[in-house]
Amino acid sequence: MSGTTPSPATTVATAPRSVLTDLGPVAQLRAGRLARRLPQLYVGLFLYGVSLALMVRGALGLAPWDVLHSGFIRHVPMTLGQAVVLFSFVVLVLWIPLREMPGLGTISNALVVGFSADLTLAVLARPDAIAARIALMIGGVVLCGLASALYIGAQLGRGPRDGLMTGLARRTGWSLRLVRTGLEVAVVVIGLLLGGTLGLGTVVYALAIGPLTQLMLPWFTVDVMAPVLPSAGSSAQAAESETR
Repeated sequence: MSGTTPSPATTVATAPRSVLTDLGPVAQLRAGRLARRLPQLYVGLFLYGVSLALMVRGALGLAPWDVLHSGFIRHVPMTLGQAVVLFSFVVLVLWIPLREMPGLGTISNALVVGFSADLTLAVLARPDAIAARIALMIGGVVLCGLASALYIGAQLGRGPRDGLMTGLARRTGWSLRLVRTGLEVAVVVIGLLLGGTLGLGTVVYALAIGPLTQLMLPWFTVDVMAPVLPSAGSSAQAAESETR
């Protein structure tokens, strides 16, 4: 009877992972199910840009990083979406000393979100009625939670700002919550000094985006096959993965 029991190594090698995995850029592409994961990634990123535009047209306050973007474009001839793209690549430069590795989703995030935001802003006017503006603000926050769950669940790489957060947490030993709070307070303060838009929507976003993403993420997390390390030399490979 004991001879029919599968070994733990066999189980790990054949069972798909239904949780988020920390894979390198190449492993992300080799993890399978790209026919679902790629469309889900780009739908999520496009909707993320739409959610940003909804909050802008609601004019009741923006997400913390968008407070910075909106303040920055007051001083340069640039659209909001272009500012999102610019700051995404500025943040990616900060990945270098943190030794974070961008994936396909990382670069796509830096480009698609800004394009989608500008496209939506071009076709969506700001309403005058306060009820409509509140609806846009709430809709933007909820849609952002959905979009985040979609692109994170595709497991094709962190967004630039998420990678900065996780990289700083790994390097400093501080908690993710502490690092995220510190980063968002810093960008809001800088954004306000530049004339960015802070308001009720900023507070609603800060309080709701985490729980909304956590609620929806299990719905869209795609099962992928994590790479199986050989038993010999597994410690060395595990140590190498920690340095990426």
